Amino acid sequence: MNRHEARKKALQIIFSIDMNEIQSFHEMEHLDEQVRKDAFLNLLVNGVINYKIEIDKIISEKLENWSLERIASVEKAILRIAVFEIRYVEDIPVSVSINEAIELANTFGDEKSGKFINGVLSRISE
Repeated sequence: MNRHEARKKALQIIFSIDMNEIQSFHEMEHLDEQVRKDAFLNLLVNGVINYKIEIDKIISEKLENWSLERIASVEKAILRIAVFEIRYVEDIPVSVSINEAIELANTFGDEKSGKFINGVLSRISE
C-alpha cells in the first residue's frame, strides 16, 4: 500500500473510531491482515490516537470563528492526520502533508472542505 492509499485508509479508520468510539483500529473486524500490518498506516492511526489531545489543541488554536466541535467529522479526521504528520513525522515535507489533506478533503468532504483544510493547515504550519 502506498502512502496515499494509507492516508485514505487512515481517514476511514479514524473516522470510524470517532463515530463508533472504539479505541483501536485492530478492533475493527473487517480489516484484512495486510491493512493491519502496514507500517505507515499504523503510524498514522496510532499517532492520531496517542496524540489526539495535543493535536486537537493545535487545531483549536488556529481555528478562526470556529470550534473543533463544529467541524464535520470527516474534516476533523483529515486535520488530525495532517497535523500529526506535520508535527510528529519528520520525513514528510509539510507541503506534502497539506496537499494530501486537501486531496482527501476534496474527495471525501464537500465543495468547501479543501479550502477550509488548506486554510487551517496553512496557519498551523506557519
